[in-house]
Amino acid sequence: MATRRNSRKSRANGPAQLGKPNGIIQPRVEQVGPQRFGIVAIDCAKARSKWMLCDFYGKMLVPPTEVEHARTQMQLATVQFKEACEKHDIRDAIVAVEMTGTYHRPIQRAFRKAGVETRLVHPFASKHYRLPAHGDNKTDDHDLEGIFRAAVNGFGLLEPARNEVYLQLQLFSRHRRDLVEKRAKLQCQIRQYLERCLPGYAALFSGDDLWSRPVAVSVARRATSAEAIRQAGIPGVTRWLRKGKLRFHARTVEKIVAWAANAADADPLAGHLSRVWQTLHDDWRSKTRQIRLLEQELAGILVKTPYLLLLSLPGINVVSAAELAGEMGPIEHYAHARAVTGRAGLFSW
Repeated sequence: MATRRNSRKSRANGPAQLGKPNGIIQPRVEQVGPQRFGIVAIDCAKARSKWMLCDFYGKMLVPPTEVEHARTQMQLATVQFKEACEKHDIRDAIVAVEMTGTYHRPIQRAFRKAGVETRLVHPFASKHYRLPAHGDNKTDDHDLEGIFRAAVNGFGLLEPARNEVYLQLQLFSRHRRDLVEKRAKLQCQIRQYLERCLPGYAALFSGDDLWSRPVAVSVARRATSAEAIRQAGIPGVTRWLRKGKLRFHARTVEKIVAWAANAADADPLAGHLSRVWQTLHDDWRSKTRQIRLLEQELAGILVKTPYLLLLSLPGINVVSAAELAGEMGPIEHYAHARAVTGRAGLFSW
């Protein structure tokens, strides 16, 4: 009996291509000819870059030249490029800039403003094409050769059009994450100094109660030592909290006074340490306010994107949805949105 075959046909594989689809330049080279197609390779640094111009065959038309990251010098570099193109009858050209953090952006913008198609080369790609010729000798000129070879082989990649909405999401999400990390470090420091001033006091408040309940910090600020709490007693601590217009439970006050009755001696420098942790706590409160404001801004931006639909899934909130949207970018940039996995969607604008 013949076996029943699956009615679904396997997807036919397309023709093999070298390089990335958004980096291939061979069709354009065929139109003008290899000797009439120019490639500018740029190796970037913080304050200056080095660039050169070659044709598709690798014939050097402009030798490696340094350019400072200043407006006049970068404009001069674009003028030199255009003059070289006229002199050698270059009819089509691209600029391949090696990604270097954000330091490559000024020179990239300068050539893009001059009307030249500007592409990005990942450092891994330029390193791959540098190693066979100069494996143990890394210089700027050798890096330029690797960048040129990467662009020739289709690894000078076009950037998708910038979308300000997603750029804001990425910027504010990363800024918020940085603030959260700094606030967490502050909490560790505050606990350390607070323990030296009021040994065992922080342990009275489980979880995040030390930070989320204003009663805990308010009492610690008013009484810099356990002795002050013992002298105030329940009536005194209650009076402090009512004066500060704070809501509290009577059993919380009783728990604090009971701890003070048997608290260990504080550090001899408790008075100075108290000033330190209170200053850190002011910084903590400032960062907390900034985080809340950023979360509100993220919510306002997220509603402008399709990623808002993620909020209908359990466990996903505004912050996680905004971070994903900021790193992924517009979903229409992906040919197969259902197959985006791992780091495939990350971009670094």
